[in-house]
Formats: sequence, structure tokens, C-alpha cells
Amino acid sequence: MIEVRDLTKRFGDKVAVDHLSFTVEPGRVTGFLGPNGAGKSTTMRLILGLDHPNTGTATINGTLYKDLPSPLRTVGALLEAKSVHPGRTARNHLLFLAQTQSLPHSRVDEVLGLVGLQAVADKRAGSFSLGMSQRLGIAAALLGDPQVLLLDEPVNGLDPEGVLWIRNLMKQLAAEGRTILVSSHLMNEMAVTADHLIVIGRGKLIVESATEDVIARSADKSVRVRTPDASRLAELITAAGGTATPGENGGGPAAPDNGADLLTVTGLPAARIGEIAAGASVVLHELTPQASLEEAFMELTSGSVEFGRRDQNDLHDEHDQHDQDDQHDQPNPVDATQGGAR
Repeated sequence: MIEVRDLTKRFGDKVAVDHLSFTVEPGRVTGFLGPNGAGKSTTMRLILGLDHPNTGTATINGTLYKDLPSPLRTVGALLEAKSVHPGRTARNHLLFLAQTQSLPHSRVDEVLGLVGLQAVADKRAGSFSLGMSQRLGIAAALLGDPQVLLLDEPVNGLDPEGVLWIRNLMKQLAAEGRTILVSSHLMNEMAVTADHLIVIGRGKLIVESATEDVIARSADKSVRVRTPDASRLAELITAAGGTATPGENGGGPAAPDNGADLLTVTGLPAARIGEIAAGASVVLHELTPQASLEEAFMELTSGSVEFGRRDQNDLHDEHDQHDQDDQHDQPNPVDATQGGAR
């Protein structure tokens, strides 16, 4: 279990993390969401001991990361895919990490196979694409067969097959009882991957809840309906106080699907539409609520966007601040972001 309690981190006069508290429990994939500059990466660095908080604590199974006797066997992390010495081969990079934690050499070949890098194991990491570097970073995170995984934007650079692979991998690991914390800006991917969500903005907690509950908060809800009797159902929906518009999201009539026309309905929940159709003996081919995580996220974080148009003249990246304001907090990036080997 990861426990963050009253965590605060300042870089000069900027508050990156502001009295943040949440819990990441085992047995589920927890998505960590927020706008750019919300403090997600800083929070992950604080959990891993790469930055030092001004106040509060971040513990793993009740222990600070720096006090873990064998960090790679407890926690695996991917914070920056390219933080690998470019002259090292993929195999040698993993061997170097394995030796720091007394892990068997056979484990290196196991994780190379798991992430699909066997064919390039002896190629230098500097020649890798972003997608290949992501796979190498994930291999390093899995090297110690840890019970806790922290992954920052793990699908960046991956092709569709790779995205599906990492999604299924995270779900499988969570099903084994492991603790998975993953940050991403891909709302559609998080909607089908994460069981639980932590949403932050300007370093503060906005919501911590089940994914389906967060989606249900969206005010912009519609229902996708397919029926061979669209005109009649539209009249019934209108009489009940709803609005039925032909096509997808009111985009005009769509081609019939097996004799059924598409309606986009607002103002009534799916259950009520089903009851209306059943009461009038109207056949339904589809009845799908359309609220999305993207819509819910935009509504939740609308007041927490760090970098809007008004900020274009003084944009600065959170990681740049680490370099300028807090050099003393940063260990060797190659060692630290690949599972925290010491």
C-alpha cells in the first residue's frame, strides 16, 4: 500500500504539491490524473525519495522508500524512459540493476522476454525508439518482481499493440494483488484500464474515487440509442421531457444499422429510456450511456489548469524547476528512475 499524508513540496515560491493525501491500495490499477503542472510527477518523485517534502510523508507499506532494504524487490518505477546510459546495451543495463540488488542474471532474460525485447537485447539503448525505451524502462521496473509499481506515462511512444500489452499487463499484475499507480493524459485509456482514480490540480486533491463514479459525475451525459422505430421513440422521449436528436451526438442522421436508426438522447437516463420503449413496445437494438472520463476530467479540473493562454509568456516545465531550484534533491537519474537501485 502507498500512503501519502499531508504532503507538501515547494520549489522556490511555487507550491508543486499542496497538503496532498491519498491511499493507493493493492489489487487494483489506480490512475493518477491531473492537468500539466498539477504535481503528478513531483508526487511520484516524493514517494520514491527522489525529492524531499517540505511537510508530510509518503510511505510504502508504512516505510519510507529510503529505508527499504531491497528497493527493487519492493517497488518498481518508470519515471523517465530515456534515463538510460546510451552506450549500454539493454541486457547490460538490466544486469547492472540486477547486481545492485543481488538479483539472479536469469531474471534479466525473463523480463526481456516479458517486454518483447529479446531480439534487441544486445543493442545499445541510445539507438532505441521511444517505444523501445518505454519497454526497457518497464523491464527495469519489473526486474525485482515487486509488489508495488509506479508508472509515469507508460504508454508514451507505444504502438496500439504495445498500448494493449501494457494495459493487460497492469490488469494482470493488479489481479495478482499488486499495487499499481499509473499516471496518464490518455483519458480513454485510463477509462478502460484503471479501477480507481486520483485526480489532482495545482498540487491539491480534487477527487479520489472509483473510475465509474468519477465518470458518473459528468454533467454532459447522453445516451446512444438504436431502434427501428426512431421517429416514434423520439416523440415519446420528447413527451417525457428529454431530447432525441438523430445521429451521433446530434450530428445528423446516420446510416441505418440492420434497419435501426441512431438517436442521441439527453435529459433522460438510460433506464428511463428503456422503460419508455418497453411501455410502448418499441424494439431497442442499443442503449448505451455516453458519459466519458474525458468529459468528467475536464469538468473536475476546469479551475485547476496551471498553464492557460494567460501563461504563454512564462511557461516553465515542472522538471525544469527541479533542475534549477532543487539540484541537491536529485540522485543519479539513471539509477533512481529505473526502480530506485542504490
